[in-house]
Amino acid sequence: MAMTPDGLPEPAPQHWIALRAIAVIGIALSLFQLYAAGVQPLGLFFQRPIHLGFILVLCFLIYPVWGRSRPRGVLGWIIDIALIGCAVLVGAWLPVNIDTIANQIFPRQVDVMVGIVTVLVVLEAARRAVGLGMTIIGAVFLAYAFAGNRGELPFLADWMPGILNHRGYSLDRVASQMILGAEGIFGIPLGVAATFIFIFVLFGAFLEVTGAGKFFIDLAYAATGRQRGGPAKAAVIASAGMGSISGSAIANVVTTGAFTIPLMKRLGYRPAQAGGIEAAASTGGQIMPPLMGAGAFLMSEFTRVPYIEIVLVSIFPAVLYFGSVYLLVHIAAVKQGMTGMTSDELPSVRGVLADGWHFLLPLVALVVLLVMGFSPMRVGFYAIVAVVAAAAARALWSALRGGTSLAGLIALGKRGILLTLEALELGARNAVAVSVACAVAGIIVGVVGLTGLGLKFSAMMIAFSGGNLVLALLLVVIASLILGMGLPVTAAYIVLIILVGPALTEEFGLPILIAHLVVFWYSQDSNVTPPVALAGFAGAAIAGAKPMETSVQAWKYAKGLYLIPLFMVFNDVIILGGPLPLVLWNGAIAIVALVAFAAALEGFLWRSMPLWQRVLIVPGVVAVFWPNLAIEAAGTALLVVLLALNWWGSRDTAQGARPA
Repeated sequence: MAMTPDGLPEPAPQHWIALRAIAVIGIALSLFQLYAAGVQPLGLFFQRPIHLGFILVLCFLIYPVWGRSRPRGVLGWIIDIALIGCAVLVGAWLPVNIDTIANQIFPRQVDVMVGIVTVLVVLEAARRAVGLGMTIIGAVFLAYAFAGNRGELPFLADWMPGILNHRGYSLDRVASQMILGAEGIFGIPLGVAATFIFIFVLFGAFLEVTGAGKFFIDLAYAATGRQRGGPAKAAVIASAGMGSISGSAIANVVTTGAFTIPLMKRLGYRPAQAGGIEAAASTGGQIMPPLMGAGAFLMSEFTRVPYIEIVLVSIFPAVLYFGSVYLLVHIAAVKQGMTGMTSDELPSVRGVLADGWHFLLPLVALVVLLVMGFSPMRVGFYAIVAVVAAAAARALWSALRGGTSLAGLIALGKRGILLTLEALELGARNAVAVSVACAVAGIIVGVVGLTGLGLKFSAMMIAFSGGNLVLALLLVVIASLILGMGLPVTAAYIVLIILVGPALTEEFGLPILIAHLVVFWYSQDSNVTPPVALAGFAGAAIAGAKPMETSVQAWKYAKGLYLIPLFMVFNDVIILGGPLPLVLWNGAIAIVALVAFAAALEGFLWRSMPLWQRVLIVPGVVAVFWPNLAIEAAGTALLVVLLALNWWGSRDTAQGARPA
């Protein structure tokens, strides 16, 4: 089922005509994207406008003007049909008029009018598909472009601090900036959405329709279910796989959480605890290679670092994050005296693999093609072909082994065609929100480029932090939380990196890849950090728990989201590489620090931890980040000693409990 950004099912259209139209247009969009990915690549001023036109039409069909709770009515249909007409105009204008537009010096008045229409329909689509917050932020940036002595809204200049003042721009200049160049709506964010992101969202839809999601969840249960807190550990593992496929932490929560949260509650986890664990694990899916919730594609475009390189350097940090969540889950299970599930309640690993091993083939093909150097878009195309081929071959083999008749084979073929069409439609539906968000992000990028806001924001950041990198990173965390209240993760990352990226790289000297990874990781925190923790709220709804209590639990279990980016900054060899002994040393101290921090947070590892030990862990963890080898070694030694004391104490306790 396609999900909205707030984790709820999309509203069902009120009329069968709308249903058919959504199916036809969604399938047409997916086929267009497959053609561009695997048959004939298109230029950016063909691919991006046509993609946006399709997306806008789908958006106005799927999301009625009055919202999901009210019928569209005659007036609603009139408004939406007018907007659909505007969406067709937006998609067709540049491809049809590209020669004329490319050969003119100044924009024609008709181009300006189309630019205004494009901006308005994109903002309205964002209101429906993403939320009012996204529309307001886009409108605020547009108002900022108009503010200034030469702009359309000169009086706004009086409301801005001196550093934010600029000359102001006319309606003609802003409108042409939005649609006639590669720094507006049709810029990098929409370009990535129209190529890499869509094709992998479609890949995820094919995996979902063919049953791969259930296969990964069953495999996680079979592997971990017998351990203490088994369902919670299965949630961590399943979310690592599903999150990278779904591209949304909230969609991940409602997909895997529907299975894992009830089982966690039955095992003994409190409802808020179960919802929080699922939310923390699902958020980690966004930082898990190879897809990273579409973040890897955007990062590759912004940094010009090859996609495969970003995937490879992200593996260890992602393992650290899931390892920390897994450890916290284990500690909670031991503290509460939980046991695992019985063999009768669990599928066997052998049985799950026997039924679904063919789902691993597309993932293997995906990784192999990436390593071979194929472009991500072409890799996505071949991965989809591999999914279809594997599912069809498995179904045909099972049918032939079972002695299915000719009529049965024909029925099987019809079912395969219907599932393919369903996947094509589902992929298009699931791409609507992210593509609309990227289009609005393009508005923001265009305004920042026009006004020089990025450099001004960087100057403000330096002034507020006083040149201290730790304070600057704290400002990034605060900004990401604020942006995350109104924006999806992908859009928050784009806006934040545009505003703070120049300061992190040019003033604080961070390598560009580390700056982008840090901002991308911190952009995830709105999913699990109160007061607005969207993944936490989705987990609370499934668990039947209080949203704020669940969000606090999610925030606790997702602590790696805050610590691991600090390792990237202060122990950058884990990302940039270096001499093997140094890489191994930094990897080892990162693991020790995370284990110690988890133990201090829970007050328990092998046994309960005295308060004085928990207090001493804090300076030990801080020392691990210190850019001095001797201090790092001293901090690591302190942590190892404290953990060893805890382990030794557990042995004494166990021996004392044995009968003489």
